[in-house]
Amino acid sequence: MKSQFRHVALIGKYQAHGSRSALESIAHFLGTQGCDVSIEQDTASNTGLTQYPILDVANIGASCDLGLVVGGDGTMLGIGRLLAQFGVPLIGINQGRLGFITDIALEDYQAVLGPILRGEFEEDRRWMMQAEVVRDGRCVFNATAMNDVVVNRGATAGMVELRVEVDGRFLANQRADGLIIATPTGSTAYALSAGGPLLHPSIAGWVLVPIAPHTLSNRPIVLADSGEITVEIVAGRDASANFDMQSLATLLHGDRITVRRSEHQMRFLHPKGWSYFDTLRKKLHWNEGVA
Repeated sequence: MKSQFRHVALIGKYQAHGSRSALESIAHFLGTQGCDVSIEQDTASNTGLTQYPILDVANIGASCDLGLVVGGDGTMLGIGRLLAQFGVPLIGINQGRLGFITDIALEDYQAVLGPILRGEFEEDRRWMMQAEVVRDGRCVFNATAMNDVVVNRGATAGMVELRVEVDGRFLANQRADGLIIATPTGSTAYALSAGGPLLHPSIAGWVLVPIAPHTLSNRPIVLADSGEITVEIVAGRDASANFDMQSLATLLHGDRITVRRSEHQMRFLHPKGWSYFDTLRKKLHWNEGVA
């Protein structure tokens, strides 16, 4: 059986050692499966892979029915945020470290990828967040995030004081090093290291996790993602907002960061029989020390 996907875009983590040879091998394999292969623009320019058609994000969205990402979760998040608006499904081949969403080992890609291309896969849809920074009633910055929106104190300053509202209702004033608003996907990232809970991807929720709060009773809380969360900067110097740790806005007193669910979802394809719990067990080493 040939691939159910006619046109595949190949996106790579071009900074990693051996990226070009891995991408060349995968591109050749896709061709043997009956796929037309194109290379994402930045991947092509940074690896020299110019023997295939080169497409920017907009043209990938318009003409490709699958994106194949070779790298780590950061590579997947970066291209996924851009392609989500087009509904292009993504498969991740892990050339990074953790790989919560790039779950196919590079050395196993042929055995695992073949059945997926033939239609034997599990689809996993993940909601994203749309965030904006409002200053004096005007939006001065906006971004999409898949993992989290993080409000941080300045590098040399003390704590920040934040006023948090949910759907326009006052939740709390928080004095802390910062606050994380994370999706279920982001619950295994920074939010986890700050003491937040894991959220299963099927849960339509977000988790608010304070970073080193001044009051120990200030604990993480899980909220429905159908609402709107607003964080206002009340006090503190040099505060900033990060969106998946890739976009940054410097904040002033009175700035309001508003977070709501994006209208777009990322679509991930996993091998048949894939389980989120298997991923947690493997990546978090829950099975170590068990006979």
